[in-house]
This record gives sequence, C-alpha cells and structure tokens, in this order.
Amino acid sequence: MATQMNVPLSFVRRFRHYQKSWRKDAVLYDQVKYHPVKKDHVDPPIVPSKVLMIHRVKPIKGNPWWEKDIIAKLGFREKENKPVFVKNTPEMCIELWRVKHLIKIVPVTTPDNFDAIDDLTEYYAHPTGTIYVTGKLDPARVKATEEFRNSMKRLEYPNVSEKLRLQWLQGALVPNA
Repeated sequence: MATQMNVPLSFVRRFRHYQKSWRKDAVLYDQVKYHPVKKDHVDPPIVPSKVLMIHRVKPIKGNPWWEKDIIAKLGFREKENKPVFVKNTPEMCIELWRVKHLIKIVPVTTPDNFDAIDDLTEYYAHPTGTIYVTGKLDPARVKATEEFRNSMKRLEYPNVSEKLRLQWLQGALVPNA
C-alpha cells in the first residue's frame, strides 16, 4: 500500500531530456543532412539513366483500383511477368513512387556505341539492366523472312479453312454420286 510519503515520489520521474548533438561536419544535400565517415569524402558524380527497366514483383490482384490503373498504364498484365521499359521523367517517377511496393526498378545501362545501333542490330537486355549488343542481322535474310510471312501462298489455318469453307458452299467438296 502507498503511504503519504511515497505517493508523491512514485509520480515523479527523474530523467532529463538531453539535446541531440550531431557532428558539425554534416553536408547538406537539398534538405537532407549527410554525415560522411571521413572528412575528405567526396561523392562520385551521379549520371541518371534515361531509361528504367521495371519488373513486377507482387501480384496485381488484391490491390486498390488506382494501383491497378497505374500498373495497367505501365503495360503490365495479370498473367505475364515481362519487364517493361519506361522513360526516366518526373511524371513517370511520380507514378512509379505510388506503386513502388509492387515493382522493382532497375536503371538501364547502355553500351558506348548505342547510338550506332540500327534496326538490324541484335541486342539483349539482361535482368540487371545492362544491354549487350550481340551482332547484326543479314538484310537479305530479314527481307526473305518478311516476304515469307506476307506471302499469300503460305498455308495457315485461317487461309486453309476459308478456302475449304468456300469450296464446301459451292459444292465442290461433295462427291458426285
């Protein structure tokens, strides 16, 4: 039981609020204070990537409709898990910030001779964001492939089924009895 003497003492807490003392060598980046480990520490210059590769790491299902809209605007589908490439602009970064818990953002690093790449150059985008140039396509082979795909003589299911249907309607497929 509490007596008259220890009741006032039990409500008094004896601690002092100490002021936080930060080191004086803080470097101010915009509105963030950074405390370097060494006094002569210099950050390397940052060159932001122009293109970002985005991987979806969590499902779309079960999220609010506004996050689903942003994911759909980025180009993701429910069943597919392919990476999407977007420009690194402030508007896109705002959209990515809203769904950052559903995606993984990887900056894309391009090779030095990326400006010399034309339509016939083969390249490979690695999941780490590095683009590798693998070789060039033969223009004659590309032209032959396009001619084959656009050829009317190519037997595809829609073409064959349409021809057979027309012959059936004309009675050409019915044997004469």
